Amino acid sequence: MSNIRKNIQFLAFLPIPFSVIFGNTEKVLAEYEMSLDNRYPEKFVNEVFKNNILLNLAYLDGKVTSPKDIKWDEVTKPFKYEFKLDPNKTFAFHEDVEEKYKDSLVKTTNAHFNAQEGFKTDGYLFGDGVCHLASLINIVAQKAGLDVKAPTSHDFAQIPDIPKEYGVSIYSNPYAKGSNAQQNLYIRNNKGKPVTFRFEYQDNKVKVSILESI
Repeated sequence: MSNIRKNIQFLAFLPIPFSVIFGNTEKVLAEYEMSLDNRYPEKFVNEVFKNNILLNLAYLDGKVTSPKDIKWDEVTKPFKYEFKLDPNKTFAFHEDVEEKYKDSLVKTTNAHFNAQEGFKTDGYLFGDGVCHLASLINIVAQKAGLDVKAPTSHDFAQIPDIPKEYGVSIYSNPYAKGSNAQQNLYIRNNKGKPVTFRFEYQDNKVKVSILESI
């Protein structure tokens, strides 16, 4: 038997990775989910939080770019959305960022969480609930080992389903860009490969996963 035939027979018995067989080219680095049923104990306020979270996600994936695009039946439908972040590039929750991130910033949620963009209020603030979404993204990014900075904690109020140390305070005011930058979430891809941020909404739960190319 020739050496070539021996090598072919040897290779035939090597285990083939599951990911190769089924064409999977990514591995999950971290994932986490939270319910939208328990954002706040009072039903009306919970609904405001829920709608603001889903609207923020609609701005993120481009389904909504202005209030005229908002169709709540569409915003609240189950969905899946993902985007890639290349090495050394930064995702920030909104566009007012610290100086060190300006050159690497490539992605935000495309929103400012105000009435002009269609965000709702429970009588206290417009956009209540977006801090919950930012905190969900924060915990997944940290567990995935990415370079994460959340300058202002949300420790003034507990966020259900999120351990307190991962709570992030988010704020956007056109007249307070310095304060905005300090109430933001920064995630830089410090891996050698692109990573994928995946968002899924199903059964009234939002799940965030971060995957790495393999």
